[in-house]
Amino acid sequence: MPDRAREVRLKELNVSAQALGVQLQVVEALGPADLDKAFLDISAKGASALVVLTTPIFGIERQRIADLAAKNRLPTVYASRNYVDVGGLMSYGPNFADLHRRAASYVDKILKGAKPSDLPVEQPTKFELVVNLKTAKALGVEIPATVLTRADEVIE
Repeated sequence: MPDRAREVRLKELNVSAQALGVQLQVVEALGPADLDKAFLDISAKGASALVVLTTPIFGIERQRIADLAAKNRLPTVYASRNYVDVGGLMSYGPNFADLHRRAASYVDKILKGAKPSDLPVEQPTKFELVVNLKTAKALGVEIPATVLTRADEVIE
């Protein structure tokens, strides 16, 4: 069965890569056992940066992934700040505290009698950019001032 969300993300990444004039190389890791091989493949392909897509397995392995990215000297962007908190370079993604608050309002509505099927499906509306300057320095990457001023949080 095709993973529709994965297909959409890869299509969007391809469009962005073309617009930026960079070549997108997809390397898959379907579980924790695949991570070391994936990073070997990434290095063998000569990648100069990495985008890690969100999956539950990757969330559990975030420390290992951030460590492998650092070991391989790969500037990496993640979809969740959890990776940056453990040493990843930067993240841009939904603000999970806001998502949890909004979920609580749904619980409140359901407890007051609303049918879950009558409630609209919502997309995230608040996103956050988090940058880890310690990691940037260790990688020898200079983060432009324009990015730092737009960041919701900068870890120093």
